Amino acid sequence: MVIPPVVRPERVTNFLKPYVLKMHFTNKFVSAQVIHTPTATVASAASSQEKALRLSMEKAQESTRDVTAAAKIGKILGERLLLKDIPAVSVFLKREQKYHGKIKAVIDSLREAGVKLV
Repeated sequence: MVIPPVVRPERVTNFLKPYVLKMHFTNKFVSAQVIHTPTATVASAASSQEKALRLSMEKAQESTRDVTAAAKIGKILGERLLLKDIPAVSVFLKREQKYHGKIKAVIDSLREAGVKLV
């Protein structure tokens, strides 16, 4: 069953930030995705669960859940966004999320990759 995207009036979509960064951290993995809000679709995503990245991190004896893994995910996501011609992303943190640790690593590596934060 395919759920169609939400149809919003134009006066609402003019005030929405088009691309929003969402981050999710578990006890084993780090993932981040950029969502296109007018169409409610995922524009790009990166995760430490991806097979190629996970295997390379296991060979190098690196963790898939710490700050360095979060920085790698941000760098990969930034490169993928630039390949899709998405130059800017907005970040909305949840109430319990602070600009510290893994969150800071993802956002800073996105900036270093060349993605602007709105």
